Amino acid sequence: MGFIDTLRKRWQAADTLVCVGLDPEPAKFPARFAGDPDAVFNFCRDIADTTAEYACAFKPQIAHFAALGAEDALARLIAHLHAAHPGIPVILDAKRGDIGSTARHYAREAFDRYRADAVTANPYLGRDSVQPFLDRADRGVVILCRTSNPGAADLQDLPVRTGAGERPLYQHIAQTIARDWNSHGNCALVVGATWPGQLREVRAIVGDMPLLVPGVGAQGGDAGAVVRNARTADGTGLMVSSSRAILYASNGDDYAGAAANAARELRDTINRHR
Repeated sequence: MGFIDTLRKRWQAADTLVCVGLDPEPAKFPARFAGDPDAVFNFCRDIADTTAEYACAFKPQIAHFAALGAEDALARLIAHLHAAHPGIPVILDAKRGDIGSTARHYAREAFDRYRADAVTANPYLGRDSVQPFLDRADRGVVILCRTSNPGAADLQDLPVRTGAGERPLYQHIAQTIARDWNSHGNCALVVGATWPGQLREVRAIVGDMPLLVPGVGAQGGDAGAVVRNARTADGTGLMVSSSRAILYASNGDDYAGAAANAARELRDTINRHR
């Protein structure tokens, strides 16, 4: 079963659209992890295990591991997620995008080294820069479209003239991916929760394509607005991602339970609007 099918099955089986981001920052870990040489793995494992019942996907962020020299912890974490929670897909948040053999190596890194079910990718260099990811039909390619950060408008909102007239660049990206790049049906798009109007526009362009929606929680995105503007007709179609608000819901010994409560509360908030 490929990434998209696994995701859709999880939406239905677990009745959740929550994507749990795994972005380790040891300075925010509870005091019990001080001096633990495997703190990154142990903390992320505990969070994942207690939030799994509320998660439609897990999303470890590669830079948070690589900056700590914790690539081995990342590989072991993904292996643990597959073994302990086999029905929940893992998205490696890497935002890769490069040309030629470099792109092929990035695809091997995500899918063969780390064994992720999907990877985030940057379309700015054009189709050939993400083709090695697209070619892996059983894996997902989650492509940046309209991101949640304040500077997104610097480039993503620029008007682009096409045969159909003028439109913002992010809309052109959405249509190009849905129409031309998704021949294997393994694409999804990243559209930030901080832009509910843009979410609505992208949904109208791409139909039932899954959307990964970061920005709920610490970045201020409204989960209800996300669902109202971007759900599909069957009330799914979304991976509403939250990282810091779940991971660091408590810095005490109740950290895992607090994370589970935060994930459950987000799931329930989303489901009230479906």
